[in-house]
Amino acid sequence: MRSIWKGSIAFGLVNVPIKVYAATETHDIALHQVHDEDNGRIRYKRVCELGHDVDYEHIQRAYDDGDKTVVLTADDLKTLPEEQSHEIEVLEFVPSDQVDPISYEKSYYLEPDSRSPKAYVLLRETLDRTDRTAIVQFTLRQKTRLGALRVHDDVLVLQGLLWGDEVRAADFKALDTDVKVSANELKMSSSLVDSMSTDYDPSKYTDEYQEQLQQLIDAKLEAGDDVDTAATFGEQPDEDEGDGGDVIDLMAALRASVDRNRASRSSRGGRSADDDAAAEDDPEPRRKAPAGKAASKASSKTSAAKASSSTAGAKGEKKVPAARSRSKKAS
Repeated sequence: MRSIWKGSIAFGLVNVPIKVYAATETHDIALHQVHDEDNGRIRYKRVCELGHDVDYEHIQRAYDDGDKTVVLTADDLKTLPEEQSHEIEVLEFVPSDQVDPISYEKSYYLEPDSRSPKAYVLLRETLDRTDRTAIVQFTLRQKTRLGALRVHDDVLVLQGLLWGDEVRAADFKALDTDVKVSANELKMSSSLVDSMSTDYDPSKYTDEYQEQLQQLIDAKLEAGDDVDTAATFGEQPDEDEGDGGDVIDLMAALRASVDRNRASRSSRGGRSADDDAAAEDDPEPRRKAPAGKAASKASSKTSAAKASSSTAGAKGEKKVPAARSRSKKAS
């Protein structure tokens, strides 16, 4: 796998350097568009509404409020503080069962990126032992995102989350009516569920459409029903592998984080530092306890962003058929 992003997890005053990898990939067969008359590959050209072809480096973003348009240059966007952040900031820890799966987006694997993985292992074991999920905020591909940091097979996984206002309410009038379900109907339905119940094993299921599509492609190739084309894609080079960073004084950073959080809560009229110190004497972790308020935000973020560039295309983009090529050269 190739890392798509490098940064760190801000866990109180503890800093956990990490590399980020996409945890999922599609198995869909890639199909291209071609002209039905000559099999020429369909290409996309970036064309502005004034009829000019536009190179990608000359494309800016703009906001249209209906009457006026505001153009945002790359330099404008670089002035946004979050745009420069390469940090996954832990906001708070919540019971794992409180995160609704409807909010889940793309998943990412996090790999330790330091000479010592101790801080990484500490965070992983803490989440696992307390049955907590860390709610985090990070910037990726020019977007500030919400995420859930959890443990999966001894690996920290960053699960993208939708913002609260991005989950739509299910307002269906049909469900407002009072529908009666008889005891016999419920019993029969439950019996059907019981007869079909088993443990989930994703390897049992196959994408039949993709399998049939591959069989169709193989049959056409075997019959010679094909056209001569050239390779059109190549792999991108790996990111530069930097130094993993220095080994941190973990205990000192942890104690400083705890002391700072105690002082913050005491100043807000919460538990006193003495109460917290007494609680610290209890060696057993308390599972499912209410999550504590997250510590105040760490120092301002200054590391340069390496997020991937936006994939937004120019307004007015249109298709044009490419002339059929007879050579082996990539079109």
